[in-house]
Amino acid sequence: MERITRMCLLLIALLVSGPGLANTIDINTADAQTLATGLTGVGETKARAIVAYRDQNGPFKSPDDIRQVKGIGDRILELNRGNISAGGSAMP
Repeated sequence: MERITRMCLLLIALLVSGPGLANTIDINTADAQTLATGLTGVGETKARAIVAYRDQNGPFKSPDDIRQVKGIGDRILELNRGNISAGGSAMP
């Protein structure tokens, strides 16, 4: 019985904390498909533009730098606040 209780508590903890961790996307390492499916307001075209910008200019220094990509503005950044990171620097 104790084992079942511990397993249930672990499962609950994973369900509560898991989604927040799973939704964070690193814009320096994610491929276009991951960006398109994981970011709100970013389709295939914008996702490819993010990857192309990163390939041409190097890694993003902060999540805010994604606004330098044509077609990505403040609105998309705000829609994805908390779900985006740049080399481990998650947005507040």
